[in-house]
Amino acid sequence: METALFLDPPMLNLVSAVGLGALIGAERERRKGIGPARSPAGIRTFTITSISGAVAFALGGVGLLAVVTGSVAVMVAVSYWRAQDQDPGLTTEIALVLTALLGGMCMEAPQTAAAIAVAVTVLLYAKSWLHNLVTSVISKDELDDALIFAAATLVVLPLVPNRQMGPYLSLNPHSIWIVIVLVMAISAAGYVAVRLFGARFGLPLAGAISGFISSTATIGAMGSRAKKSKDLLAACVAGAVLSTVATIAQMALVVAATSTPTMFSLSGPLLLAGGAAMAYGAVFSLMVARNAGSYATQTGGVFSLKTALAFGVILAVILVISAGLQERFGGAGVLLAAVVAGLVDTHAAAISVATLVASGKVAPQDAVVPILAALTSNTLSKIIMAVTSGGWAFALRVVPGLVFVALAAWVGTFAALLWN
Repeated sequence: METALFLDPPMLNLVSAVGLGALIGAERERRKGIGPARSPAGIRTFTITSISGAVAFALGGVGLLAVVTGSVAVMVAVSYWRAQDQDPGLTTEIALVLTALLGGMCMEAPQTAAAIAVAVTVLLYAKSWLHNLVTSVISKDELDDALIFAAATLVVLPLVPNRQMGPYLSLNPHSIWIVIVLVMAISAAGYVAVRLFGARFGLPLAGAISGFISSTATIGAMGSRAKKSKDLLAACVAGAVLSTVATIAQMALVVAATSTPTMFSLSGPLLLAGGAAMAYGAVFSLMVARNAGSYATQTGGVFSLKTALAFGVILAVILVISAGLQERFGGAGVLLAAVVAGLVDTHAAAISVATLVASGKVAPQDAVVPILAALTSNTLSKIIMAVTSGGWAFALRVVPGLVFVALAAWVGTFAALLWN
């Protein structure tokens, strides 16, 4: 008696085929229109097509499903040819052929077929929003960058070798390319955030987000703006110091992606450094809250491919140098390499040290001092940039914040040593 309440798996799969056909068909029915120009398929056609695919697969397997799908494709082609003078588009026709395949797929993998059906329905439903997004909201440069990012992630990444090679076996091309993709992704996230929030949060938010691309470059840009507009000095200082929050956050992300144990060892120093940067930047942000609308919305490319590739090259060079110095001088060599690399980019230095931890050449706790040494040497580069770009009025406000952040990181390190 109890078993009568449950359907056999084949019947459940058939029900799934009916449901997904009705789901896609319901969306198409709403856009079918009326009169001679109406679409050739609605909820009934899509549901029957899905059932046909399921029955074909159940009776004759893949062969019969191919015949049924081919028949649907032929009928769709004839319908499209008859209506070609009206420019009806191919969306409904392609969706109908796909529905036949999904109906057959339900007999083997109903969960996967249902997920695909939901995704297709969402795409069909979001037609107006997607068209507006591509034609009006997204610029050509932004679309180009999106395609570059998709190619780098979906095409190039799977093809890059995933093994240690090169001098001292210090290079893993797959890991380096992941970091390049991560740099592009973080830069794109910052760009999108500026596009979404616009000018309401002003220069402090712009500085914090732009810091994901380059904190040093952001400090230079803020200094130049402060030099031109004295009334924006406090806002530029806030943006410059808050860019170091992005430096800390980005370091945490890339180190965690490279070596989780290293990230755990650095968690205390990075939390204190990030908190110090936020506190110092917040003071100046509060001073300029009334001028939140002074920042113009960011335009241009989403990320710089040259910058991301250059970052990868720098990382590779630093990895080789770090491995060579460590081979020659031991732990002292890693520290020296991190200090030198930090003058150029603190993230590349941090990743190189974390990579040595991941390969078992350095213990996680021994990676903290070299990484913080790189952070400190990078702070020196930022101080020089602040003085040269914004003058003394800008530098006298930014430099204490930068020093405060570096000291907070070292305080966190010493506190962790005393605690342990």
